[in-house]
Amino acid sequence: MALPMLRGCHRFPSTFSCIRLFLNESLILNRSGRTRLPSSPPAAVTAAVRPYSSERDGQNRKVVVVGIPNPFIWLRTRIYYFLIRAYFDKEFNIQEFTEGAKQAFSHVSRLLSQCQFEALEGLVAKDLIGKLEEKCNLLPSSHKKALSADPDEIMYTTPGDVGIFYDDNGRKFVSILMRFWYLTSARLPNEAMEGTRIFQVAIGGEGNPETKRLLTANYEFQREFTKGVPPDWTITRIEHSKLLD
Repeated sequence: MALPMLRGCHRFPSTFSCIRLFLNESLILNRSGRTRLPSSPPAAVTAAVRPYSSERDGQNRKVVVVGIPNPFIWLRTRIYYFLIRAYFDKEFNIQEFTEGAKQAFSHVSRLLSQCQFEALEGLVAKDLIGKLEEKCNLLPSSHKKALSADPDEIMYTTPGDVGIFYDDNGRKFVSILMRFWYLTSARLPNEAMEGTRIFQVAIGGEGNPETKRLLTANYEFQREFTKGVPPDWTITRIEHSKLLD
């Protein structure tokens, strides 16, 4: 059963030191798909404040994310959400989907990091697994470690591109591209990670600060809504900026 975490969504705590994020992204690995109807363009990240805070091991930490979607793009994506509820799934809820997608991202990125490609079957599209295995096998251990996104280190999650499309046989599909920003403490060479942000994360306000990098990832979730097909979401596209080149 593909991605069961997208059916029952649970919230993870967010625990980070006080920092401000300036978000950047890069698309790396793509999977060609079927011809789709016109889809909503990716949401822009520009200028508002979204705080996260919690406690972990008795230490107070907080993160502030700067971002606001383009109003036109925001409206278009809401129209697509309405169409999904009206014609495909009346119980669809983007907030619940986002929480489930975050869990799926953390789980799949950990499997990628550990090169457990057989465990990806049923979660990731079959034709994509082979491409990921080829790419991951060429990565140094530090880059493999950086692929893994711990739930507590996922700093920001937002829906991007939304698509509704049909194939030549009349099968119906919905795809939602999710964008993730997460921190990693993996030791990565500076020359190989040009353009990424580096943060000094002070734990408890004392001692030497821990150096972490802000990385981005895009995961596309797709579900077939043809009558009689199991209601499963499958990952059909995976992109990790600066890692899966």
